[in-house]
Amino acid sequence: MSDLIVSSCLPGPDGNRLTITPESAGWEYVGFQVFALSEGQALALPTEDREACIVLLGGKANVITAQEKFLNIGLRMSVFEKTPACSVYVPAQDRFEITAITDLEFAVCWAPAKGTLAARLIAPEDVRVSVRGSGNMERTIHDILPEDSRAESLLVVEVFTPAGHWSSYPPHKHDRLNLPHESSLEETYYHRIHPAHGFAIQRVYTDDRSLNEALVVQDGDAVLVPKGYHPVSAPPGYEVYYLNVMAGPVRTWKFHNDPDHEWLMTPGGGRTNDD
Repeated sequence: MSDLIVSSCLPGPDGNRLTITPESAGWEYVGFQVFALSEGQALALPTEDREACIVLLGGKANVITAQEKFLNIGLRMSVFEKTPACSVYVPAQDRFEITAITDLEFAVCWAPAKGTLAARLIAPEDVRVSVRGSGNMERTIHDILPEDSRAESLLVVEVFTPAGHWSSYPPHKHDRLNLPHESSLEETYYHRIHPAHGFAIQRVYTDDRSLNEALVVQDGDAVLVPKGYHPVSAPPGYEVYYLNVMAGPVRTWKFHNDPDHEWLMTPGGGRTNDD
């Protein structure tokens, strides 16, 4: 298996199914975890020198931080209901305890921070929903923690790609700090497939092809994107969801399209915005 794929496992005693740290990924900023808790089970974690965005993938929960209580949150039982997520932002130098009211799956997105913001609920009505692209490049975007919302490092977004469609397409990258043209952002993709026995394809490649991998992605896999372009394909018959986490030295998302495929952005060429 490629070093760029991190697969989920059966939940451990604390419910952990998947963990990516900057150390394990070989980069500096992004951390990512997925937990599955049974009804009534609880998990407590400190944030230390990182901010966190807790995204409820499916189920209901209570989330308590040092200063705030967010009780009985969560509207969807599965990401494929396509209802916007309930999420909680927790600053650095804080802590959170999450208790499952129902069986619960949630993600924790991590990035370095100083603790300058307050904990807050990101309710479904706070999530910006948009449809981007056209034809077989059309997909639905749920912006949970976009660039214009309050965070120190994190950018968090969900993408729903219909069966037979492409997303993160035309291919784009954000691996060079060259503002205002391009920002440097590490990125993880956490994939879910429906039906779950299906698969997706994600390619990660650079201009010089020093990195050039075509990845077969299963339900529950995460893909590391340390650099390069990273389009995703949903095969016919299988819907693909992914949760993106990005962070880097500057909290802004400026991307560079692959010149070979930028013609798709022109009028009549299937103009779209990349995610």
